[in-house]
This record gives sequence, structure tokens and C-alpha cells, in this order.
Amino acid sequence: MDLGISGKVALVTGGSAGIGLAAAKSLAREGCDVCVSARDPEKLADAVVELQEFGKVVHAVLADVEDPAAARRLAEETRDVLGPVDILVANAGGPPAGRFDAVGLEDWEVAVERNLLGTVRLIHAVLPEMRSRGWGRIVTVSSRSARESLDNLALSNAMRPAVAGVVRTLAREVGRDGVRINNVLPGPIETDRLRELSGGEEALRRRGESVPVGRIGRPEEVGDVVAFLASERASFVNGVSLLVDGGESRVIA
Repeated sequence: MDLGISGKVALVTGGSAGIGLAAAKSLAREGCDVCVSARDPEKLADAVVELQEFGKVVHAVLADVEDPAAARRLAEETRDVLGPVDILVANAGGPPAGRFDAVGLEDWEVAVERNLLGTVRLIHAVLPEMRSRGWGRIVTVSSRSARESLDNLALSNAMRPAVAGVVRTLAREVGRDGVRINNVLPGPIETDRLRELSGGEEALRRRGESVPVGRIGRPEEVGDVVAFLASERASFVNGVSLLVDGGESRVIA
């Protein structure tokens, strides 16, 4: 299926590993020129090498979305090198794990900056040009915790629904301008964060056995969903928070 986004410019944050890198690869495979950003220079350099295999223009920017100035700089540098951002994939690592009484106010501040304000700033940085051109796609990468409270993830349980609220609000405000915004909610995906939260390979294997499809998900399975939501084929999909969790969530609505 031709997704109709060849030649578009995509900006992917948290793009050096895991779901972010998988999303960048899926977009590059569909013909997008891609700018990836991340905090680790070595991982970012490795990601560029992998992405260049798709034969598209790849640019990398060392940045931390917790920095209030990062979003504007990312949008401007992408525009200078590749052109205005057509597709934004707002992806950041999850906030620290822990129960409510185990996380301090400084942890809350980190979560707000990284997982809520970081996303909001990125959208602010690219949305005006998308609206003026009459075409844009924004995909936020969140978590299943946007739909149901998960144990030992107090910060995520608060931040992820907030992002979902931003997505739903904007979908109604900018849909007539040709901009579509959607939210992806990964479940158990084989990433460094899941390994950390699970507590080892054996625990990870048992976790996979509990998923209805019988295994842990792969980052590329989320990346392909991101690419679809960013595409012309999903032009009537707007404002959704889409679970990609192998059927693990018990939420009906």
C-alpha cells in the first residue's frame, strides 16, 4: 500500500532507539526525509547510519525536549536542512516509575517538562506552518496508561491522559485546516524501558506469555502504526488514542 507521504519531511523526537527509531525507519521506508533528535550523541549517530540505508535524506539534532528552547530549535533546523515539518512524531522516554508516595515533587516537574510540556512545545513549533500549508500530521507516542491506571506508574498515569486531552482538543480545532493529530498508546513493547520495568529477561518472557497474542510487541510494529497515522491513507482518522498492545488492555471504550 502506498501511504502517499513520499517526499514529506518528518521530525521524530526520541529517534535514536526503540519506538522512536522504529517510527523514523517506517517513515523513511515510505519515502520521507527524516530529522531525528535525541539526547545521546553516540546513539544518535548510530541511528543516522541505520536510517541512511533507506536512501533518503537524514538529519540529526542533539536535543532534549525538557529544554524549553529545544522545540523551536528542532523545527527551525529541520526547516533549514530539509524543509518545513510535514509530519511530527512527538516521542519521549517515559517518566520515572514509582508509586505516588515514592516520587518527589522534582520527579513531577521532570514528568511535566518531558512528557507534557515537551509535546506541547513541539506542536506549537510546527503547527502554524502546517495550518498555513493546509497539510500536516502530528502523532504523539504515549502509553497504555493514558487509558487505564497502571501499578507503580503514578507519573505516567497522570501525564499520559493529559497528552491525550491535548490531542483530542487539537483534533477538533485544526482538522478543517488539513492537520490530523493522533495518539499512539503502546503496551508491552520490547524496549529498554520495558526491560527496566520488568526486572529481567525471565520476567519479560512471563510478561509476554500473559499478552493475548502470546508475546511482547516489537518496536517496528508501533513504528508502522505511526507511519500509517501520518499518511494519506489515514486522512479521516483524527483525534484517536490507538492502543498497540496485543490486546492486553481490558478497557472497552
